[in-house]
Amino acid sequence: MANSKILFVTSEAYPLIKTGGLGDVAGSLPVALKAQRNDVRVIMPAYRDAMRKAEKLGFVSFQIDGVPDTVRLLEGRLPGTSVKLLLVDSPAHFDRPGGPYCDPDGHDWADNAERFATFCRVVTAVALNKAALDWQPDVVHCNDWQSGLVPALLAPHPNRPATIFTIHNLAYHGFFDSSKFQSLNLPHYLWGMQGLEFHGGLSFIKGGLIFADMISTVSPTYAEEIRTPHFGHGLDGLLNHRADRLQGILNGIDYKQWNPAND
Repeated sequence: MANSKILFVTSEAYPLIKTGGLGDVAGSLPVALKAQRNDVRVIMPAYRDAMRKAEKLGFVSFQIDGVPDTVRLLEGRLPGTSVKLLLVDSPAHFDRPGGPYCDPDGHDWADNAERFATFCRVVTAVALNKAALDWQPDVVHCNDWQSGLVPALLAPHPNRPATIFTIHNLAYHGFFDSSKFQSLNLPHYLWGMQGLEFHGGLSFIKGGLIFADMISTVSPTYAEEIRTPHFGHGLDGLLNHRADRLQGILNGIDYKQWNPAND
């Protein structure tokens, strides 16, 4: 897939910040896609650590459709690469100590729903060329629950990019109390069993599983496992319903980072 414009959406990316396998993938797959002559841009939250480590960072947009004017976009480079990096700078949500999802004591941030809803709204604006960047991707590649609202928010737009949603760990749903649906001011069409409702609560990951054009996982085996009750975490029925759109693709290896000759 050469000469495509790809927006790679992630909540972490090595070496900026990493908690697990998603960070490794987000730090290497965009580099590999760019090497195949694609125009790839990685977008992630402007965490404090990410701001410190990003290269050639500067402001690119203060005019982002659908978000407060306190939110802005920064542009730089993934360290050690030529891949463009977009950071969603919302200090109230991301400029804080601790990890991307938890506070320094290891507890989930109480405002995670608000944090990643804001992130997803900015991603949606970029995907629709409504962030004053004069650039619209052909494909938006979302990863895990933190970006699950993006395919859902893009769904009703006739000129939207294609969307793919990758499941790295289905155990994490991004599950919140149903009251968050209204407080986040999400579109009414997204509520219900055919939307983001899950056992009476709000599930971010369902946005990706229901509304993405394609779904992928980290291996063919995992794609089969998550369609069973044992590994499906209550979503196996939905994944079986969308089995024709589900593909397991084995994660590759970054030989520069994981080279036995240098370990």
